[in-house]
Amino acid sequence: MNNQPNDHIVRSHDEERQRLIGEILRMGELAVAQLEAALDVVERRDDRAAGHIVANDEAIDQLEQEVSHDVMKLSLRGPLARDLREILAALRIVSDIERIGDYAANIAKRSIALNQAPALPVAGGLRHVGTLAVRQVRDVLEAYRNHDSEAAQQVRDRDAALDAEYTRLFRELLTYMMEDARAITGCTHLLFMAKNLERIGDHATNIAENIWFMVRGEDNLPPREKADETNTQA
Repeated sequence: MNNQPNDHIVRSHDEERQRLIGEILRMGELAVAQLEAALDVVERRDDRAAGHIVANDEAIDQLEQEVSHDVMKLSLRGPLARDLREILAALRIVSDIERIGDYAANIAKRSIALNQAPALPVAGGLRHVGTLAVRQVRDVLEAYRNHDSEAAQQVRDRDAALDAEYTRLFRELLTYMMEDARAITGCTHLLFMAKNLERIGDHATNIAENIWFMVRGEDNLPPREKADETNTQA
């Protein structure tokens, strides 16, 4: 009988924890849906749909505030060391998801400006980089759902492939701009959109590293390969 109050506290804490995980996953799904929609409107050159994506970014911002508030409430329940890692990771992860949503909105916003000029043949390269970024976000959310540190490490390791594809597109766009000055404005928008996708990959990597920390504590991850060579351009 004396254990019943404690059992209730433990059960309530676990229910709050599961609800928090569900909220974070819902926020992540909304962000990745925004990203997929943004890539779609770039291809369809749909200004109206792009405007909706930009407006919908407020929903992700609102979710971040709500989830952060719930995380802080959970932290006041006297958590153990493992719980503290989960709480700290949750705060970092929702921040990364919010940034992913911001970048998706930025891509949609730039697509509106891009549509003011004729379609560029090099614009198709953005889809491939975007597909890699979407996969990274979806896979890292699944790793978080399952508390799977090994899957998270695989996402982290794959970031080099996204960086390499971004670098390839970056060089292609620069070459196209040098060959046709009329394409400079459009290609500049595409460069910024490609950089947004590369940064989304970095945020997916941040989430992966926080999953590792949440599950394994201070166990060190191996050094991460970086294949973004654009910062070393002459």
